[in-house]
Amino acid sequence: MHGATSAVASHSLPVRVYYEDTDAAGMVYHANYLKFAERGRSEMLRSLGFAHSRLRAENGVGFAVRRCAIDYRAPARLEDALTVDTALEGVGAATLTMRQEISRDGELLVAIDMLVACIGRDGRPRRLPPALRAALADRPRAP
Repeated sequence: MHGATSAVASHSLPVRVYYEDTDAAGMVYHANYLKFAERGRSEMLRSLGFAHSRLRAENGVGFAVRRCAIDYRAPARLEDALTVDTALEGVGAATLTMRQEISRDGELLVAIDMLVACIGRDGRPRRLPPALRAALADRPRAP
C-alpha cells in the first residue's frame, strides 16, 4: 500500500467497475468507492474466519463506520479492474483503525482513512470479541 507502513494486517480484493457503479459522465460515482471499501473490510474479516454473519450469530456484534476521511485523486471508469487494499493499522478495545487504498494498475485513485466501531445489537459500543482480537494479532504484518 502506498501510505501504510506499520499495519498489523492487510488484505487485497479485486473489484470490477460495472455500469451501475458509474455516473452520467462514465466515472465511478463518489459514494460507490465507500461500497468498494466496505467489501474490502468484509473480505478481510472473512479471510480471518470472521464473516459478519458469524460475528452477529456467535457474539452479537457488528461494525459501524465511526469516522472516515476520503482523498479522491483520480477517477475510475466503466470496466476498470480495481484493487481494494485494506490495512489494519490499529486495534482498540472496541475499534479498528484502517487505511484503504483503491488503485488501478498500481495508480492510487482513492485513499480512505477509516475508524470502525464494534457495536452490539443495541447499537452501543462493545469490546472486540477475544477470538477476533487474537486472529488480528496473529496476522502477518503488511510490508
